[in-house]
Amino acid sequence: MLKRTRKPSPHTAAVLLALLDVYPQPSYGYDLSQNTGLKSGTLYPILQRLHERGLLSAEWQDSPHEGKPPRHIYALTAAGLDLARQQRRESAEAAAGAGREATV
Repeated sequence: MLKRTRKPSPHTAAVLLALLDVYPQPSYGYDLSQNTGLKSGTLYPILQRLHERGLLSAEWQDSPHEGKPPRHIYALTAAGLDLARQQRRESAEAAAGAGREATV
């Protein structure tokens, strides 16, 4: 896994947080698209990068619907879980900071 020094983009953070919300359950790309509001052209490159960096596992799963193709199912790895939790903390801190600024 490559060590990153910069923060995830807002779109990547949204994907990480959506996966964290359902952890330890895996998610399908369609579900992630619905939960984040990201279109497939934005979402799938993010999922691919996270997988390449060892932050997500991605497996093929047969469709429960006859005649439908198999689909990818995604889950956070241990490293991805750490990053998602860090992102959640930073988001909460940013929201708390914005709340303090509004009351000053």
